[in-house]
Amino acid sequence: MAVAEKPRILIIDDDRAFRVGTGALLSDEGYEVDAEPGGDPGLERLRRERYDMVLLDLKMQGRTGLSVLEELRGGGNDVPVLMLTGYATVDSAVQALKLGADDYITKPCDNAVLRSKIKSVLARREPVLGAGASRLVGNTTKMRDVLRAIARVAPTESTVLLRGATGTGKELIAHAIHEESPRRSRPFVAVNCSALAEGLLESELFGHARGSFTGAVGDRKGMFEEANGGTLFLDEIGDVSPAMQARLLRVLQEREVVRVGTSRPVQVDVRVVAATHRDLEAMVEDGRFRKDLYFRLKVFQIRVPELKERPEDIPQLAAASVARWNERVEATRRVGGISDEAIEVLSAYDWPGNVRELMAAVEYACIVCDGKRILPCHLPEEVLEGPQPSVAANGHAEAKKGDTRAAETKRYQAPDANAEREAIKSALEEANGNRTRAAAKLGMGRTTLWQKLKEYGL
Repeated sequence: MAVAEKPRILIIDDDRAFRVGTGALLSDEGYEVDAEPGGDPGLERLRRERYDMVLLDLKMQGRTGLSVLEELRGGGNDVPVLMLTGYATVDSAVQALKLGADDYITKPCDNAVLRSKIKSVLARREPVLGAGASRLVGNTTKMRDVLRAIARVAPTESTVLLRGATGTGKELIAHAIHEESPRRSRPFVAVNCSALAEGLLESELFGHARGSFTGAVGDRKGMFEEANGGTLFLDEIGDVSPAMQARLLRVLQEREVVRVGTSRPVQVDVRVVAATHRDLEAMVEDGRFRKDLYFRLKVFQIRVPELKERPEDIPQLAAASVARWNERVEATRRVGGISDEAIEVLSAYDWPGNVRELMAAVEYACIVCDGKRILPCHLPEEVLEGPQPSVAANGHAEAKKGDTRAAETKRYQAPDANAEREAIKSALEEANGNRTRAAAKLGMGRTTLWQKLKEYGL
């Protein structure tokens, strides 16, 4: 079973004994710890990598802790900072709090107090979200980053641009932003900009007057008006035409729409959340996307990670999908959970369709398992036989990509039953019970191995 990522802590201190001792203490507590001997290398590390907390010494040779803190906060890095200070410099520690430090502790540090301070600061910095974000599942660092971003931007009126591959859950995030905002009691309206032809999209967004085109039998409000007072989610904004981009820019600037077939503007109060899987910067560069609209949309950006970037969340996502299935069906169709072996298979798959594909695969398994516990044999064939990541989520890289049934049959020649059973037992022992690794060692596909295990009572 995959586990959540360890919180990462960076120690910046020119006292080597403190770095080594405190690093060992925190590692024993379950944190992932790095250390740098001064302000400049510490800042360089923070530019390259992401941490959940920094322990920052106030007085160091060269760049001081206050200087490091000022540069961090001035550059928009809000990583939690616990300042380390001697008794004689408590006033400076108070100054550090004013500059954006989260707390301070005096040196030499009492180990129990240090542990308590770290837990307290990390707990305070966790995103505080309500029911609006309840469908967002995940506890990895990348997903916590998304939740923090939602908590930060939701109470504002700022336009939000969600960046990420198809199927990563951008609409769920847009909905969470709406539900966590002061507009939660007003409408949330979603439009897929790539699903409609330009003429239809124009009418859909801005509305139309009776007789403005064939089939316009009456006046109709557009989605901007429908979302008045609330939030409009423009999915796949990168797919709209230049003409439509110009009209969207005007709405964002003027806060008014003009229905197709009229010249009378209608005032709207709408918060826009847009999303795209496209490289908007490249599109701006070659003239396919308006620069002015791009800057209007990217006021606050959230990058939504692909599922292969957070494989540790797969068990939790799969369990949530089963729970949602059980909520929707009658008691006799409810599923009794998902086996560790099935989780192992799910965690080894590459998920090119991201969370959307995972949810579909689990729903398929819920249908075919007939109310029992989900086993590997209940999963879709493309998951059992499909592409494997270069390094699987469970740390095993032996499984090969894209093996087909035909290739397996050609490669694997079964011996007699007794020899085959013993070979399978031996492979499982060598792989410490990991069926994906055992299948790779045997040169057979995972589906074949599941069938053989059942056949031989293994």
